[in-house]
Amino acid sequence: MFRRTFWFTAGAAAGVWATTKVNRKLKQLTPESLAAQATNKAIDAGHRLKDFALDVRDGMAQREAELGEVLGLNDRPDPGLPAQRRRAAIGDSKQIVGNDKQIKYIENTTYSYNRNEDH
Repeated sequence: MFRRTFWFTAGAAAGVWATTKVNRKLKQLTPESLAAQATNKAIDAGHRLKDFALDVRDGMAQREAELGEVLGLNDRPDPGLPAQRRRAAIGDSKQIVGNDKQIKYIENTTYSYNRNEDH
């Protein structure tokens, strides 16, 4: 008698356990749950990318400082030497056209900076 009661109870417990597991899995596979999981993974990936970019930026700044020290770019120049001349990387925004008439380049352009225009 105890044997049958034991196996009946064990079977009922296994059935309840299996039903609970199946219901949990079905709730995880609903569209809302899948969307929430995908959103969480995307947010985590974005945080990891941001952390990586910040680490790269810190490494670049550190390496630039090291190179500046090695090359002597951070040292103050000797006050007896003339000041260093530097050329602008980008020329003046004005162009001379014709009789010394200065026209800004941006005013003469036909292109728009709004890339979302339909025309």
